Amino acid sequence: MIKIEIRGLNLENIKKISKFKKEEDYFLNYRLESYKNFKEIKDPDFGPKYKIDYDKIIYYKSVQDDMYSNWSQVDEEIQEEFKPLKVLDSASCLDGIGIQYESEVIYHNMLKELEDKKVIFTSIDEAIKKYPDLVKKYFGKLVSNRDNKFAALNSCVFSGGSFIYVPKNTTLDRPLQSYFRINSKDMGQFERTLIIVDDNSSLHYIEGCTAPTYSDSSLHAAVVEIFVGKNSKCRYSTVQNWAVNVNNLVTKRALVEENGVMEWIDGNIGSLNTMKYPACILKGDNASGTCITVSLASSGQFQDTGSRMIHIGKNTKSKIISKSIALNGGNATYRGKIDIHENAINSEASLKCDTLILDGKSKSDTYPVNINKNSSSTIYHEATVSKISEENLLYLMSRGLDYEKAMELIILGFIDKFKEELPVEYAVELNRLIKQVL
Repeated sequence: MIKIEIRGLNLENIKKISKFKKEEDYFLNYRLESYKNFKEIKDPDFGPKYKIDYDKIIYYKSVQDDMYSNWSQVDEEIQEEFKPLKVLDSASCLDGIGIQYESEVIYHNMLKELEDKKVIFTSIDEAIKKYPDLVKKYFGKLVSNRDNKFAALNSCVFSGGSFIYVPKNTTLDRPLQSYFRINSKDMGQFERTLIIVDDNSSLHYIEGCTAPTYSDSSLHAAVVEIFVGKNSKCRYSTVQNWAVNVNNLVTKRALVEENGVMEWIDGNIGSLNTMKYPACILKGDNASGTCITVSLASSGQFQDTGSRMIHIGKNTKSKIISKSIALNGGNATYRGKIDIHENAINSEASLKCDTLILDGKSKSDTYPVNINKNSSSTIYHEATVSKISEENLLYLMSRGLDYEKAMELIILGFIDKFKEELPVEYAVELNRLIKQVL
């Protein structure tokens, strides 16, 4: 079994990653150009204050020789590690599942009927080898390697992540799912996900993330690019539960064509610092985008999350629902942008931003940017900041609940809209994670 670990960010290590993956010059050159960009681009001047020692991070780590479609072929120690996570318990309810451990996708399986429909669901590394022309057509077109500091970093060291292509006139009856696990101290995970839903098709993709806690920080800097064709629909659901030593700095963006629908369902429970703003570029007429997020920040955590909706086509619609919870001194911040262009006539956007602060030590800020460049379009903006009502607590306690159970019930009710949009097993898992924090 070939095992490799590459620590530190420099040209030689980037070349080693590309060589180990046996990539063609096109992707090696892309990585090298991205490294140049990374060194030139400054850190964001907003959001949480983070400290990252780029020379200390492990940028690539492989644990097995190949990607298997039979779970029993995966290393036994890894199998044991995944048992309490119950990742495979929902496999019978899915059309396909992939699992990434450290830097590589170690397990991948898809129903044969999807293969018969010409659906492609594999790792991005496998797709680069098998479908290079298709990958090159879309890769880096939505999120360039100059977009921001961490998109440039991902672009020079990316490894793993999902590649999905849904052909025209194809509907998937059940979701596809990927699960990402960081398990090593100082590990960085830089998956690259590329999804193309061609015309008149639909897809629901689910993502889960976890990591054990170490004293030193780890880094997760992913890039997700989604292309939604005419009359097509894509839903991307995720609940991340990174450990509180992980800096979670992610760029997610979707391009939506005429009559297309894009839905981001985004949950952020763990991580030390999170910066994540899923975006919809509503290019086609009558395109629509939705982003429903929930962020929970406890002691030492900074959740800087939100969404961006860019209206370009006529009669486009967008909806942002943000639910933030801050407790034990955490900071849960909303940051977003709605931009209705001059030619996007008769468009409509709505933003509902609700924050629940549970104690005097915690904090929440809201930074909305709403731009409307034509008189026929409308932006609705509603925001609330509140604390848990003593009257509500006393009422529930008078019905036999103790203080902790009453608090838990109110919080779960606060994020009810988000839970409604999740698959049942993810909604149950979200309840469990929130109870742990409380």
